[in-house]
Amino acid sequence: MRPFTPQQLLAWLVVLSGCTDPGGTNLEANKELVRQFTVAANAADWDALADIVADDFHRHSAATAGPPVTSRDEFVQLQEGFLVSFPDQQVKVRQLVAEDDYVAALATYSGTQTGPMGDVPATGKAVSAPFLALFRIEAGKIVELWVEWDNMAMLTQLGLAPPPAPSDD
Repeated sequence: MRPFTPQQLLAWLVVLSGCTDPGGTNLEANKELVRQFTVAANAADWDALADIVADDFHRHSAATAGPPVTSRDEFVQLQEGFLVSFPDQQVKVRQLVAEDDYVAALATYSGTQTGPMGDVPATGKAVSAPFLALFRIEAGKIVELWVEWDNMAMLTQLGLAPPPAPSDD
């Protein structure tokens, strides 16, 4: 399966925003699971992920270079790598929308690059950027995640890419 584009994720958010579960129980439980996932990731509490994320968890992202993430352990390794670059990283969920086994999230990522990011040395600069994520939940655990953000905006904030040219609008 190919990863969702940012436009497709946004379309999901729009479509899902009008959908509700008559009882609301599964949808609210699924949204709570995503909240718990965010708390665990923000705290780097990898043990807590065992109760939240399936062993065969898959993460899809066109924005992240490298091999695909096809297990909870690989996801933890990826997150530990992010913490080397941005040890103070935090995700703040702005909006959650749920339908069936899916939860869409609009969130903000922030952090300060005080460590290397691959071959790029630390810049000491802070970033703050919105991103979209879509979680799939099965049997009370997160089994799949699609996440996309604007890499150029992040690189610009870090001083690693030039700001966009002003528009004539």
